[in-house]
Amino acid sequence: MTRERIFDRHRHPAKTFSLGLQHVLAMYAGAVIVPLIVGSALELSSSELTYLIAIDLLACGLATLLQVWGGKYFGIGLPVMLGCAFQAVAPMILIGKNFGMSYIYGAIIASGIFVMIFGGFFSKLIRFFPPVVTGSVVTIIGLTLIPTALNDLGGGQNEADFGSILNLCIGFGVLIFIILMNRFTKGFLQSISILLGLVVGTIVAGFFGKVDLTPMLEASWFRAPEPFHFGTPKFNISAVLTMILVAIVSIAESTGVFMALGKILDKDLNSKDLARGYRAEGLAIVVGGIFNSFPYTTYSQNVGLLQMSRVKTRDVIAVAGGLLIIIGFVPKIAATAQMIPHSVLGGATVALFGMVVSSGIRMLAEQVDFNRYENLLIIACSVGMGLGVTVVPDLFAQLPEEAGILLNNGIVVGSFTAIFMNLIFNGLGPAKEVPGTKSTGDEAA
Repeated sequence: MTRERIFDRHRHPAKTFSLGLQHVLAMYAGAVIVPLIVGSALELSSSELTYLIAIDLLACGLATLLQVWGGKYFGIGLPVMLGCAFQAVAPMILIGKNFGMSYIYGAIIASGIFVMIFGGFFSKLIRFFPPVVTGSVVTIIGLTLIPTALNDLGGGQNEADFGSILNLCIGFGVLIFIILMNRFTKGFLQSISILLGLVVGTIVAGFFGKVDLTPMLEASWFRAPEPFHFGTPKFNISAVLTMILVAIVSIAESTGVFMALGKILDKDLNSKDLARGYRAEGLAIVVGGIFNSFPYTTYSQNVGLLQMSRVKTRDVIAVAGGLLIIIGFVPKIAATAQMIPHSVLGGATVALFGMVVSSGIRMLAEQVDFNRYENLLIIACSVGMGLGVTVVPDLFAQLPEEAGILLNNGIVVGSFTAIFMNLIFNGLGPAKEVPGTKSTGDEAA
């Protein structure tokens, strides 16, 4: 694959900076929402949450530069941005509540090492994750996150004013604002509608006394990252297997983004290119674990921004990664995210997590043959099990605790169901048609 130089000498530095800032803004909401949700669920203190947000932004920047620069063994060398993997949110919360935060980061580090070691073989493993599996998994991820969004929209679970008229008006107001932004704006404004919804919603909530400035005022202007800030990593086999599964799903999603970018840039990607991309993503996951942050994956929203700006070189993304690193060293900036009230966050995440569901449905609609009865059954059972375990979390309460960390997680149960059923139906025996339909002749899922 032919690679252009990182920096375009013919583009004015100010323009490169502004384009890079656009990419930061486009992914910023998704980057800060993940630590806000995980940190709140694990009841972190204000200072700990500030650190989590700051180190997350810094690690996003490092992970992005790993992919952008590229090399002999690491980095695909495409203009891609990495951010928190949304599919890791629910598993991290579950592991943290059952075992503690040290086990979260032990599992993250182990999963990253797994990806780095087996990066060269993932092109073969990906065949176990055809669109019928990945589409179902992405749909399940979105569905299992919706309850978290609605709890926030009501003002925060177990809060005294949960479901109050004020909270509901603010939350639904933010959601309506985001919808209107997507209806009446285009291009960059549309791409940052979630971020604008958070900003406008927080300002409005401030007039009603719902915004606490204390975390931002108390935060320092500079803080260096601290490896193992939340403690020495510990390892549990169930937690490790859970995060490995999350990493594999992330790799499957990233593969789609890599291939899409390859088409946009008229570059043919081979297995070696993909292997370098996978290893870089694995290294980014390890970095996230060491600095007590998150697993990272390729963000597809920035691909749309690349197409919109028509600037498809790596220098812009390199600048964006550098900006994220700089922001990560300034806790006061990170602490501003804590000013966002629960109801505002909930209104935005209803749209954000709903879009995850939509992405999964689109993958299924565009790439899966619905004339095949087996595909319909795979989707039905995997989504049913994933959503069912989320709604009825005590289903496997009588089983040993070691098994609970896997089986009490709707994403994991739904994913395993999709993988297992796909192996049975699409790996063994002839295909059957849905009664009353005619086969298209395309037997691939």
